[in-house]
Amino acid sequence: MKPFLLLATRAEDAAADDEYLAYLRYCGLEESELVRVRLEAGPMPALNLGHYSGVIVGGSPYTSSDPVEEKSPAQLRVEAELSELLDRIVEQDFPFLGACYGVGTLGVHQGATIDRRFGEPVGPAEIKLTAEGERDPLLAGLPHTFEAFVGHKEACSKLPGHAVLLASSAACPVHMFRIKSNLYATQFHPELDVEGLVTRITIYKDAGYFPPHQAEELIETARQTSITEPMRVLRNFTERYAR
Repeated sequence: MKPFLLLATRAEDAAADDEYLAYLRYCGLEESELVRVRLEAGPMPALNLGHYSGVIVGGSPYTSSDPVEEKSPAQLRVEAELSELLDRIVEQDFPFLGACYGVGTLGVHQGATIDRRFGEPVGPAEIKLTAEGERDPLLAGLPHTFEAFVGHKEACSKLPGHAVLLASSAACPVHMFRIKSNLYATQFHPELDVEGLVTRITIYKDAGYFPPHQAEELIETARQTSITEPMRVLRNFTERYAR
């Protein structure tokens, strides 16, 4: 099998490694089957898409809708590199799944409006599938409504006409969409279980997602939550596209 490619941007080793292990676990892959490139650490290497089964973009501390002058040189480089890669991915309709940051990257690339109108606090949210979502193979086996962990400053407030809306929440109208047949983005985190969220809360408590003094309360809420359904998106992705 050709490996999948995970493009990551988390500078903190603990967060980056926890994310990678989560993708291995819930995608059902061995380390040799999931190649990780940490884009925050240096320029994207030359990539031949023909060497991979599909591309996954993990979550990110980067916020696409920030003013250009507030973005770091590393963020500007990463955004430019991902945009150039998406040129090829979209043209080929090459299997792509962007989780959380995927809405910002694929959404911006395809003309969606990404802004701060529909950010959601860190914690569980009820996600509802649309009629198209219930028919989509990447959501096969998921119930009409399910809980997933969220936590984002920005979101998609308007999709381009050629995008297909697959899932929403009460507070965020676009939680998952598809472009063409094989390009997907989720706002919720399909890789996050309770311990994964606890790790992120601890690492990013000073990153502006929530007041730092709320960290323990958020951790307690997370520990009282059972998240089991969104991970099926990852297994569906790898099983559908493994080549």
